[in-house]
Amino acid sequence: MEQDPKHFSQGSSPLSRQADDEPVADPMVDQTQVDSDSADASAVGQDTVALDEEQIKDEIDIQIDLLSDPDWVVRREAIITLGEMGDERCVEPLARALRDGDWQVREVAIEGLGQVGSPAVETLLKLLRDWEVRKYAIAALGKIRDERVLDPLILQLRNDEFKDDAIDALAALGEPSVEKLIETLRDKDENVRKRAVRALGKIKGNGAIDPLIAMVGDKDWETRLLAAAALESIGDERGREAIKPLLKDPDMVVKMRVERILAKWKKQPISQPANA
Repeated sequence: MEQDPKHFSQGSSPLSRQADDEPVADPMVDQTQVDSDSADASAVGQDTVALDEEQIKDEIDIQIDLLSDPDWVVRREAIITLGEMGDERCVEPLARALRDGDWQVREVAIEGLGQVGSPAVETLLKLLRDWEVRKYAIAALGKIRDERVLDPLILQLRNDEFKDDAIDALAALGEPSVEKLIETLRDKDENVRKRAVRALGKIKGNGAIDPLIAMVGDKDWETRLLAAAALESIGDERGREAIKPLLKDPDMVVKMRVERILAKWKKQPISQPANA
């Protein structure tokens, strides 16, 4: 029996219809639409990022302009904002603020450079050459945990004028500076050795106990005394036992001071080292 040629419409096929007579989606058309949507989404994302970066740049410029304000409070707030941004572009204006005429502005500039962190190191190392801002540059370096700051800060222990700033900065770094300070205990300059002892006492690190015990036997009376005080600061029982022989020290000052140290120490419970 012959099929009626009119049974199928011209140019059509049973496979071109769904069960409820809906046309089958063209995969090429669908993919084109997806690609188009993705491209639009990507473009929007890029525009958003660019807009965010532009807004940050504008905000940085606004805060930099405020650094010229005659009111120190305005300058201080601008410095705080730049530090909180933590952007590399904030380094130069923050570094310039270390020369500000108001100490409260300089103080927050130090904190701000510490917040920016490693991107500020190179600029601060250059500022160490400038006597006028060296004190503040040292303090800022002490807030940045970057291995590049250690040797320059150790070097400042040799500087009589900035030794205390260097000790405080190394103490602020804490544990990362302990190894370098222990090496410095063998320095040929006894003044440098004493400063290293003081810094280790401020850090109160467990790793410094044995090297400090060794310093209790130093030929210099002041070094022996500083080592005893550093061990008291750490508060470990080994340190207490190590300084007891100093009660018979040939130097009267050492003997009397150690008596007071041990009397004070006896009233306090033995504490575990902070970084044990």
